[in-house]
Amino acid sequence: MTERQDEAGCRPGCGACCIAPSISSPIPGMPQGKPAGVRCVQLDEANLCRLFGNPRRPAVCERFAFDAALCGEHRDQALIRISELEAMT
Repeated sequence: MTERQDEAGCRPGCGACCIAPSISSPIPGMPQGKPAGVRCVQLDEANLCRLFGNPRRPAVCERFAFDAALCGEHRDQALIRISELEAMT
């Protein structure tokens, strides 16, 4: 994967959306999906998705868009807020 474009508002290197939520659909390397709070195996050491722009990327990941109210002003806020949202669902 390449670095995300900042035009969508995503902070390159954040990775909160690849850690905090559960993903029930298969992910390459995680055929059963992933539980909430578990780092996706496709998240690289720079916290960038290796599948970004790849057709194998799960649809749920493709649809997850930056939202300033959810993602907050920094990565720690994003992790907390996405985790809280996950716990409510």
